[in-house]
Amino acid sequence: MLGDTAITKTDLIRRRWLDNDFYGTVFSLDYDSYKRLKFNVGGGWNRYHGKHFGEIIWARYASTSSIRQRYYDNDATKTDFNLYGKLYYQFTDAFNGYADLQIRTVNYEFLGFDNAGNNVQQTAALNFFNPKFGSTYKLGEGSSVYGSFSVAHKEPNRDDYTQSSPNSRPKAERLQDWEAGYRWQRGKVAASLNGYYMNYRNQLILTGQVNDVGGYIRTNVPQSYRAGLEFELGWQPVNVFKVNANATFSQNRIQRFDTFYDNYDNGEQQRETFQKTDIAFSPNTIVGSQVLFLGVKNLEIALLSKYVGRQFLDNTSDPTRQLNAYFTNDIRLIYGMKPRFCKELTLSLLLNNVLNTRYESNGYTFSYVSEGKLTTENFYYPQAGFNILAGVSLKF
Repeated sequence: MLGDTAITKTDLIRRRWLDNDFYGTVFSLDYDSYKRLKFNVGGGWNRYHGKHFGEIIWARYASTSSIRQRYYDNDATKTDFNLYGKLYYQFTDAFNGYADLQIRTVNYEFLGFDNAGNNVQQTAALNFFNPKFGSTYKLGEGSSVYGSFSVAHKEPNRDDYTQSSPNSRPKAERLQDWEAGYRWQRGKVAASLNGYYMNYRNQLILTGQVNDVGGYIRTNVPQSYRAGLEFELGWQPVNVFKVNANATFSQNRIQRFDTFYDNYDNGEQQRETFQKTDIAFSPNTIVGSQVLFLGVKNLEIALLSKYVGRQFLDNTSDPTRQLNAYFTNDIRLIYGMKPRFCKELTLSLLLNNVLNTRYESNGYTFSYVSEGKLTTENFYYPQAGFNILAGVSLKF
């Protein structure tokens, strides 16, 4: 009340804080035999304690509240432990193999919603087994083939837990990664080809769905994958000139998922099902190159080029929600010297985006239904045009 007038709203300034502590330890033990066997065991334990809180630091009408009064206070603790063993064995002069086995536990303690919608202290415990196996075979002088298989897991993040209940809480992601490749080097030319197939189970994505506590959180999709080929090439015809190039051609797909739009006409959500769509922010083509000139003493001049193909802002493969392909070129100059007052002085100059290309490398999209019509709004993060960055480094 202000006199006889009831105050129902006021201007205020709020401040959101993070006050975090992180500590832990790592350990390892190595064994290296005379020739063929190498063995390594180790692990680590760490704890992350995050304090998330907000304060009111000014209000035009403060009523009975006090300065720095907390309008939310949510602490969360994550404890991470892992133990691993790595074994490398040289079977013959041409053939070797390795095995890498890891067990990992993750424990969360957080303030979150229970099944009744009450915000109470909760815990979540996850246990993972992450194996990896691989081998390399030398075909001849300067050439070899290799292959590997590995399993990895990734736990949901803090928001996935605090913005859900046990009924809607997502599962951890699981990845099976198969890779095989060929390396070749002859004289002043080196090349490699790598193929991969990354099979996901329960990959976490944003679908727009509101869960049972009213949160827009990530949900699991049963099946998705990334498959592709990676090329690398290095060529140095003379000492003062070098070319490096790399390229990735891939397909990144979600087999099936449902996306949800807020329907402002009826206050509900509208579902749409998609099949075999591109994973968001996953271009099918990436090509890069470095052309280096070393003809002036202590000076390196490099032209750095990069092409990134079309990618999508969400997982629907809708061309109206995409980031266009872009091609950028940078020039880098590095000059090194050894003055008397330090061991080494290095001057660097980066001329970024020298062709002043207009492009966006990130953004987000939001869709809703209003008056019976689906509307999509896209938001982009434009990148800088031509810009310069200079640097100095000293080594003592």
